[in-house]
Parts: sequence; structure tokens; C-alpha cells
Amino acid sequence: MTLAAEQQKAPAGFVEKAPLEAYVAPEKPSLVGLSRAQLADVFGELGVPPAQRKMRAQQFWHWTYFRGVTSFDDMTSMSKELRAQLAERYTVDRPEVIAEQVSVDGTRKWLLRLPGDKDSKLPHDVECVYIPDTERGTLCVSSQVGCTLTCAFCHTGTQRLVRNLTAGEIAGQVLAARDRLGDWPGGTRPTDGVIPSGERCVTNIVMMGMGEPLYNFDAVRDALLIMSDGDGIGISKRRITLSTSGVVPNIVKTGAEIGCMLAISLHAVRDDLRNELVPLNRKYPIAELMEACRNYPGASNAKRITFEYVMLKGVNDSIADAKALIKLLKGIPAKINLIPFNPWPGTKYECSDWEQIEKFSQVVFDAGYASPVRTPRGRDILAACGQLKSATEKLSARERMALRAMAMTDE
Repeated sequence: MTLAAEQQKAPAGFVEKAPLEAYVAPEKPSLVGLSRAQLADVFGELGVPPAQRKMRAQQFWHWTYFRGVTSFDDMTSMSKELRAQLAERYTVDRPEVIAEQVSVDGTRKWLLRLPGDKDSKLPHDVECVYIPDTERGTLCVSSQVGCTLTCAFCHTGTQRLVRNLTAGEIAGQVLAARDRLGDWPGGTRPTDGVIPSGERCVTNIVMMGMGEPLYNFDAVRDALLIMSDGDGIGISKRRITLSTSGVVPNIVKTGAEIGCMLAISLHAVRDDLRNELVPLNRKYPIAELMEACRNYPGASNAKRITFEYVMLKGVNDSIADAKALIKLLKGIPAKINLIPFNPWPGTKYECSDWEQIEKFSQVVFDAGYASPVRTPRGRDILAACGQLKSATEKLSARERMALRAMAMTDE
């Protein structure tokens, strides 16, 4: 059964949002996000001889993903005539930063405008977060405008699902971030905030932004393969993590077709509680989810699955819960990432007391599992885990028009 057919099987009590809109390509589409084979077809349509198409596709790949150029004019290994043909029909556009917030801890959150927003009644904007440390920088990437799911503790889940992102819009978030950070050969890095000391500003990717990645599998797969390509962006698959709430049919496919690290947004050890916190559990209960994890291709002690567990006061943070978690994960190469709950306006949940988090962590650690407590980053700008919600959804129509006008003025 296809995933589309699976999505029609909505069990009692489970609400799955349908996209309000479909992607409509602009008149001049961007070539960002196309595979090499698709690029070769583009060059074929432009009259490039078959023997040269693979080479031209590789040249485009190098200029776009290694050099970071934003204009065909800069692709000087191609003839002027070919560059003019490309510019007439296509662009190398990526999502555009229209607002930036910098946290006191150096975390940066960008509001990105996507193609299609100008003619739509709904905002086609997503948020992307950059979390820097002294030696590495992690980019949190979105996969949907809004989210399919309705996880009770997550701010993103309270908004509508507008549409899935394309592979170009997903990979384009990395390009936009590297543009902003001067993270290309010869680039100039920002002087404010925290910037890693190494050669690269963006060293790690996490598909933990807005949206459920496995409900947009094909586009996410194609984008992550571009990010991990050694001739382009070149981020190791060991440094790319995809987080899912548990879309079971696509978990094994993720390992087989993408090969990245896997994170499971678990948060509860009993079906009754997880049904409340992560309603997708009504469709794919814990037993099915654990079986998919046991079958994840390549899972081993060297490539452990991360289980994310948000700490909610008086809800899932008891010592009994910790012991049940250990029992649940038996036989799975795993580490457990404990996440202090990050509050957002209107939530009914509270973060567990720090003393209780430490007790919970110690029980898990004593059982032989790594159980780091994730340090909250970017809370002051609502950029922490579970806090993302496209800012434009909260703006009036007049405010959105003003924001767009400001961005166009900046251009």
C-alpha cells in the first residue's frame, strides 16, 4: 500500500491535516534541487549535445553547491551563449531571508520567503534555525509550510498545513544560510553572535524544523542527497539527522534511500499517553514504531538511533517512566536525548523540574544508554525545539504586505 493510501486510513480520534495549497512553480523556475539527471535533461532542452550534458550538469552542480553562486553569469566555465539561455528560462534562486533574529546565546532564526507567496492568500514562509558552537554549526531545516501533525506540546503543530516544500526549497535553506553566514569560498562571515572557528559554518543538518519530513519523503530524500553529495555541499550523512514523529512506512525507506542518522520523536512509553502527546501514534502505535526502528538499515552501536523525549512536568517524567523507556528500547542501538520542554504562548504544559530531569537521566544512564540533556538554545526568540511557528501566520494582512515591501526594498 502506498503512503498516500495509508494517509487515508485515519483511525478514530486522529486528525491529519490536508495541504491547503499545492506548489505552483514560478514562471522562471529555479534549478536548485534538481538531480544531475534532471539537469542533464535541462541542458538537452537547450540544445546541448548528448555527449556534453553530463559535463554541463556537473559544472552547474559545482558552481551552485560548492561555490554558492547566485547568478548564471558567474558560471564562467560555460559559454556566454549557454549562460544567457539558462538565464532566459531559469534562475538559481533559493528561499529569501526576509527577517532575522539573533538570540543572546548566538542562535539565529530566519524567516524565509518561498516562491508562490506573492499570489497566494496564505503565507508561504518557513523558519530555519542556525545553532552555532565554537567548533560546529547545526542548521535546523523545515520540510513543510506548517505541519501535517498536531503534537500537543509543539507550537508548529498548532498552525495550518499550507503545503509541502520542494527539494529545491529544502536544499535551498542550506544555500540561504550559507549565503547569510558567508560560508562559501572567499565569503565574509558575520562579526556578531557566535560563529564556529573551523572552515565551515554549517557542519551539521537536522530535519527538525517545521513539518513532518516523512510526509514529504521524496522531496526530503532528494534534498538530503544533494546536501550529502561530496562534489557539492558535502555534509557527511553521519552529520545529517532526520527526525520523525513515527511515520512507520517510510522509516526503513529513509535508511535504505537516504542513509542518514535517524531520530524518533518519542516522548511517551505508553500508547494511551503517546496518543495524546503525539496523535500520529493512534495510526502507528509504539509497537509498530519500535519494530521499524529495529529494522532500520545500518543501525548499530556506531550508528545509533536517537530517541527524543521532551520532559513534561507531571506527565511523562517519573522514575517509572524512565524504567519503562529502558525496557521499551531493549535491543535497539539507541541514545536518548532528553529535551527540557520549551514553553510557547498558550501551552498547557510545563517543563519538568531540573532535579527531576537529572534523576530521570541518571536512571537511563545507569542502564547503559547515553542520555544527554539538550541545552535549550534560542528560547528568547522562540527558536528552540517545538517553538517554531512561521511568524507571518501571526501577522495581519497589512503587516505581511509591509514585511514583503521591506524585503523588496532591501533588494
